[in-house]
Amino acid sequence: MPEAAPPPPPLLAAASSPAAAPLQRARRRQQQQHRRGWRRPRGLLAWGALVAFFFVMNWWMFSRLQDPAARSHFRLRRHPLRADAAARNRSSLSTLEEVAGAAKGKGPHRVMLTRLLALAAHALAEAETRPEPNDLWEEPINATMWRPCSDQRDWEASEGTNGYIMISANGGINQQRVAICNAVTISRMLNATLVIPKFFYSNVWLDKSQFGDIYQKDYFINYLKSDIRIVKDLPVELQSLDLEVIGSLVNDTDVMKEAKPSLYVKKILPILLRNRVVHFIGFGNRLSFDPIPSDLQRLRCRCNFHALRFVPKIQEMGALLVERLHGHRSHLLPLKDNLLGQFAVKSAPRANKSDASKYLAVHLRFEIDMVAYSLCYFGGGKDEEDELEAYRQIHFPVLTELKKTIKLPSAAFLRSEGKCPLAPEEAVLMLAAIGFKHSTNIYIAGAEIYGGRHRMAAISHLYPALVTKETLLSPSELEPFRNFSSQLAALDFIACAAADAFAMTDPGSQFSSLVQGYRMYYGGGNLPTIRPNKRRLASILVKNGTIEWQEFQTRRLLCDGSGSGT
Repeated sequence: MPEAAPPPPPLLAAASSPAAAPLQRARRRQQQQHRRGWRRPRGLLAWGALVAFFFVMNWWMFSRLQDPAARSHFRLRRHPLRADAAARNRSSLSTLEEVAGAAKGKGPHRVMLTRLLALAAHALAEAETRPEPNDLWEEPINATMWRPCSDQRDWEASEGTNGYIMISANGGINQQRVAICNAVTISRMLNATLVIPKFFYSNVWLDKSQFGDIYQKDYFINYLKSDIRIVKDLPVELQSLDLEVIGSLVNDTDVMKEAKPSLYVKKILPILLRNRVVHFIGFGNRLSFDPIPSDLQRLRCRCNFHALRFVPKIQEMGALLVERLHGHRSHLLPLKDNLLGQFAVKSAPRANKSDASKYLAVHLRFEIDMVAYSLCYFGGGKDEEDELEAYRQIHFPVLTELKKTIKLPSAAFLRSEGKCPLAPEEAVLMLAAIGFKHSTNIYIAGAEIYGGRHRMAAISHLYPALVTKETLLSPSELEPFRNFSSQLAALDFIACAAADAFAMTDPGSQFSSLVQGYRMYYGGGNLPTIRPNKRRLASILVKNGTIEWQEFQTRRLLCDGSGSGT
């Protein structure tokens, strides 16, 4: 007997009845929604696959930057110390995502910065086989018109009979250098004898160096003897005077910044004539540049460009630094003679010039003191804000108190006005945009960068041929300079002044300004200095969320009169 057919499924059985039509339509809608629900995950999967594809392409392009076979030449391999440094840089990060991650943070500025870093990596990979811009290593035409003239004198030596001027300069080597030359100028102006300057010990710089530890005393005295009288110590009969009691101590609150010469004649000269000695305490930027008689301005330049020569210890190590950077290439003799003295001959041209190389020096003024003092924000969130505020309370208490009494400009406003120092990840965008190739030899000047290795990730990977004095010189060579920040800064000064091109990241930095002046004075129009237009760069990073790399390159990122022709 055949088996009975199985009963129809309940839905099918119900469908045979007209009364079941509403139930059938409801079931059909449920099935359609179920199918649409599966389409969404499939769409997301497709989108994810597309994103993954672009990420893999990004990774591949960046790996091309790291592959020596993809580059035609890598000059720094010739120097073991520099090659080791480049190898360390290459091994610290492995993907483009990690490089861009160095710029992560909140706000449109950080988002745009991350995007441009990725675009810069692509551009550098593609441009490695192309020639550099013709004017990349050249000064603009107007810079070649300058001619040195401060060594010319048209007056008799001052006898210094009105008394003695002493200064105790504060700050680092750059502030001290400015203070020294201002003191020389004021001594001539007041017909006073200058006592070799003293340097304050600073809780920021932590350096006990005095004048004779950095500069040659006898050379300084002899070179300026046709201008002013200089002695090493105050006469014995004046050393016992209580200068504070007799009113001969003059601090920075008594003399305004950029004071005119007339103030010194009216206010300081009477004290000098009455007490025979005046002691300036601090003395930071206390003499104007304009208006000032041209012969006094020439004297100030003569002090800076001629009279202040580094001691042999610094000259010798500076010569070694330049030799390892330039690879025995000949250099401009006036500059080398001033910076390196008798040790300049060690860097003379040799028969085999195959290891000669160009290098770009970059002053990254991004140490914690500058970052804290700037009152700017650099994407580190509350941890950064708390850390910098704690640093300000210890090292800049006056600024901390000022914040309590008046409303200071916001971090966003300071950035929009170009008042913030460039972070390393911002500086690298400028270098890439104006045409420096991935294989460019770069010397980084400065102390410990705020944020350390993470902050340096982008620049050290987009430009792996990157060195510092710490990687070029051995520990034993650096040992005599340990714990002397001003002497270490002097080595940076030599390396930057002698570079084929020099890029500053904070045009307000006295170090960068002094280096730029040296290069203009001795360079003969052949030593370009690159000055970023920080206001324009900030505007691009905040307001141009979709800008492409080619357009970014066409923007004028440098100040007028800056090198590299951009």
